[in-house]
Amino acid sequence: MLIVGGGNAALCAALSAAEQGAGVVLLERAPFEERGGNSAYTDGKVRFAYAGQEDIVALSADLTEEEIATTDFGQYTESDFFDDMARITQHRTDPDLCEILVRNSNATMHWMKGNGVKFMPNYGRQAYKEDGRFTFWGGAPLATYGGGPGLVEALYAAIEKKGVRIVYEAWVKDLLHDVNGVSGVVARIGGKELKIRARATVLACGGFEANAEWRTRYLGKGWDLAKVRGTKYNTGDGLAMALRIGAQPYGHWSGCHAVGWERYATDFGDLNVTPHFQRHSYTFSIMVNGLGKRFLDEGADIRNFTYAKYGHLILEQPGQFAWQIYDDQVQHLLLDEYRTRHVTKVKADTLEELVHKLDDVDPGQCLRTIREFNAAVNRDVPFNPNIKDGKGTVGLDVPKSNWALPIEKPPFQAFAITCGVTFTFGGLKINTDGQVVDTGHDPIPGLYAAGEMVGGIFYFNYPGASGLTSGAVFGRLAGKSAGQFAMSQRELQC
Repeated sequence: MLIVGGGNAALCAALSAAEQGAGVVLLERAPFEERGGNSAYTDGKVRFAYAGQEDIVALSADLTEEEIATTDFGQYTESDFFDDMARITQHRTDPDLCEILVRNSNATMHWMKGNGVKFMPNYGRQAYKEDGRFTFWGGAPLATYGGGPGLVEALYAAIEKKGVRIVYEAWVKDLLHDVNGVSGVVARIGGKELKIRARATVLACGGFEANAEWRTRYLGKGWDLAKVRGTKYNTGDGLAMALRIGAQPYGHWSGCHAVGWERYATDFGDLNVTPHFQRHSYTFSIMVNGLGKRFLDEGADIRNFTYAKYGHLILEQPGQFAWQIYDDQVQHLLLDEYRTRHVTKVKADTLEELVHKLDDVDPGQCLRTIREFNAAVNRDVPFNPNIKDGKGTVGLDVPKSNWALPIEKPPFQAFAITCGVTFTFGGLKINTDGQVVDTGHDPIPGLYAAGEMVGGIFYFNYPGASGLTSGAVFGRLAGKSAGQFAMSQRELQC
């Protein structure tokens, strides 16, 4: 059988199919050096249901007794996960797919660990130390060792141990299809176009976020100007070939995961520098556009529940950019990427000096915005970065609901950002076995899908760190179903 793709979902599908006894070939469009799809560009964070500290300790490697004693891991129940998925997607997430995602999240984590993936508590990014103790927030306490690259390396090692054959620079262009279903693919390999026959095929080759024409067609005006956070190879080919044979489009085709991103980042992801382009400490900032005005509630919710939708609002601003402004009270809370050389940053000892350093911003209006914000901050409520602290503003047209500290303690810093698109939400309709469904609502024999190609899970927004979980859960499901189908077909032919 065939797996089309080379990221987390594809690798989990290959691993799961091999566990069924199927012979598996994985076709990765990228060269070896760029393998891993969008997964290689992530932090490796994963969202899953867990009961408490025992679950975290069981999944983590090398946790010390001191770390355990000084950390509150909390819990994140299946009910919490369901509630977040419903709330964040405005109750549009497909109930059957959502149930598969949530109910299988914990077991899939243990399955991945059993296959060599290492996890660790995500200190500093999902927990802040206050009064000598770390408190985790947001339902995503673990990340993979080495982030996304570490996850990819571990999964490639796992499938190689299972005997999966990997073909790099294999650009799959079409599906072999007739009235009996899908029987393989057409791929360009080594300058030749080849027909590769297989009893089952899993499409796990990403969305269309790297295709500027498709972004404009489906996401709308201006989306061709967005930066692409991840791989340049996710151009919608898998979706196109499936739609050509009658697969049913499903989900939020005009929606995507998009964040605040370094204004002058590379057009596509670069594994050497891309992690330095993140600007996710905005909850402790105020953001202004070129008019010098705030345009969103930076403290509306915990970062995990807002960062994937705020890229949309940044793209809508004049010039498709904004500035994040911080004072010295929160410098210790900024993530490491704010301290690299891959930033567009200005620094000043006075607000008057700062606003004149902000390229393309109206300085007079910006100064008025900062002063109005400072005057509106409720100073009676204590600041706490680990919870929604209710420290907000009063009387502003655009409020800040939590973590509203006045911008008054020098030195002041500001960082220029634009929109970075991560992945698209529209995809294919699958059934609860991971099999692709056609426009007649019937499953297509021999064709399965996983990862970004699955539609119906995310709408409008996204609970942070659930993308890798979704890829792993549905990759495992699709691989298992496809592997079993391939084995049954082999037995019939024998």
